[in-house]
Amino acid sequence: MILNLHSYASLKIAYSDWPGWVAWEIGIQKGWFEEEGVDVEFEWLEYVPSMDAFAAGKVDACCMTNVDALVTGATGKKGVGIIINDYSNGNDMVVALPGISSIRQLKGKKIGLETGFVGHLLLLQALEENGLTESDVELINYPTDQTPQALESGSVAAIVAWQPNSGQALKLVSGSKPIFTSSDAKGLIYDLLYVSSESLAKRRDDWIAVTKVWYKIVDYMKDLKNEAEMLEILSARVQINPEQYKEIIRGTYILSLDEAKKFFKKGPGFSSVYGSSQIGDNFNVKYGVYPKSEFSDKYLDPSLTNSLK
Repeated sequence: MILNLHSYASLKIAYSDWPGWVAWEIGIQKGWFEEEGVDVEFEWLEYVPSMDAFAAGKVDACCMTNVDALVTGATGKKGVGIIINDYSNGNDMVVALPGISSIRQLKGKKIGLETGFVGHLLLLQALEENGLTESDVELINYPTDQTPQALESGSVAAIVAWQPNSGQALKLVSGSKPIFTSSDAKGLIYDLLYVSSESLAKRRDDWIAVTKVWYKIVDYMKDLKNEAEMLEILSARVQINPEQYKEIIRGTYILSLDEAKKFFKKGPGFSSVYGSSQIGDNFNVKYGVYPKSEFSDKYLDPSLTNSLK
């Protein structure tokens, strides 16, 4: 816990095991939040429990994908995306058993995934691009961290998961391989920090300070001379080997400040977080994840990012 620097209580941020969010650990370890004069307490949770904590008001902010933030908003609590950490560039995968080399071969087969969340959307995109629909496959609901074991057991023909779970599945099942990844749909999955509207209104200056720390982290990560230390910090948080983490982080594209500003501009399609969120919203309604359109501009606030130079 970081020492209290204000009369306010600590800002509480839930983060989980995704490279673009594990990266917050750099700012924590380096003491950069204290340097910016902001009192932050990070809570390390599994992904879905982190969103549940946000919905229950137990934390002020949560690291979520843009599409999962809509699901959380429709079913629990709406958040405001203030920082685009990254987009998934291969770490989210459909991993299939040996002998299955295409999405089309999954017709009539069982697929393990955490229904209603971002992997579900990735699968729907993959099916649609290959002339199939959800009714052509059978979905089996598993927590994402249990999908590697599901594939290993042979109870499903494929799973949908993100790193490190997707990588674990590839190691557990000899001959398995990714047959569709987020690199096939860049911009489908953006990863952001979502803040409660109440906290953002009350503590805006503190959230600007958090945003400044984030881009200090990004600058540090993009400087090659820091690579060894960076990998030590990140891998220690998730308790794996630094060399293994080097492979994992490759499938996550961390955005520079200028890149984030570009993706925060309104526009259609995957090259804008607005367009991507609208596409995800349309998918969610079409496939009954929630009953009516959820996305609006209130889900995103680029002004904190845009205030930085």
